Amino acid sequence: MGKFANTWSLMKASWQVLKKDKELLVFPVISGICCLIVLALFAVPVFMSGSWQPPAKAAPLSAQVNYYGLLFLFYFCDYLVIIFFNAAIVACAVVRMQGDNPTVADGFRAASSRLTLIIGWALVSATVGLLFRVIEDRSEKAGRIIAALLGIAWSLMSFLVIPILVVEKKGPITALKESSQLLKKTWGEQIIGNFSFGLVFFVLMLPAIALVVIAGFFASSAGTLLPLFVAGGIAFLYMIGLSVVNSALHAIFQTAVFLYARYNQVPPGFQEDQLMNALQRK
Repeated sequence: MGKFANTWSLMKASWQVLKKDKELLVFPVISGICCLIVLALFAVPVFMSGSWQPPAKAAPLSAQVNYYGLLFLFYFCDYLVIIFFNAAIVACAVVRMQGDNPTVADGFRAASSRLTLIIGWALVSATVGLLFRVIEDRSEKAGRIIAALLGIAWSLMSFLVIPILVVEKKGPITALKESSQLLKKTWGEQIIGNFSFGLVFFVLMLPAIALVVIAGFFASSAGTLLPLFVAGGIAFLYMIGLSVVNSALHAIFQTAVFLYARYNQVPPGFQEDQLMNALQRK
């Protein structure tokens, strides 16, 4: 409950930043649309060819190269889109936290000027993502556990990479090293995440789930699926909206953590104890 309360307070602080620049929601919306386009571009040919399942261990090398090569390209394109628009949000958040008024154009301009760095980080992220996927595919249950644990460690190590790319314009490998060093320097050698935006947003999604369940009962008793379709549509739009807000808030929070870790700067709306408790000693 303590972690949940601290996460909630961090989300509220991030929300105060977002309220001043609601136009930042444009970035996750466009990012989501672009990710769907990328998914369609890859999913259609993969489905048509029937090669959506990983090849068996005894499969020919060419089949494995084709499968994982295509998967790497998909990861790269997806990460490229996500990182580009997250960089735009971070750039705008930095401007706001420094007392100025950012615009959507400022975000696009900042992300575009760092496109080479973003491409580099997308390549690194896609490579790591592919390695985790290979571990999962080749080691079955044990591989899934190992990949999940490595994924948590990777997420923590790379947490500040995008702010470093945006603010300091450093290369992806240097940014990764400094992200890890900043976390260790500020929060100790062994650190665990004391925040979970995903948990909070899961709680916020419960009303949508309850709406669908209640509509299902009404549909069953009334003998028509109309209430279920209406409730499902409302719940879907509600969850999409939450996902968009979650993406923006998370990028703003990353920016606040970076400014505190690098410059010992507590952004307006945040409190030092919130940021100190965001990641704390094990």
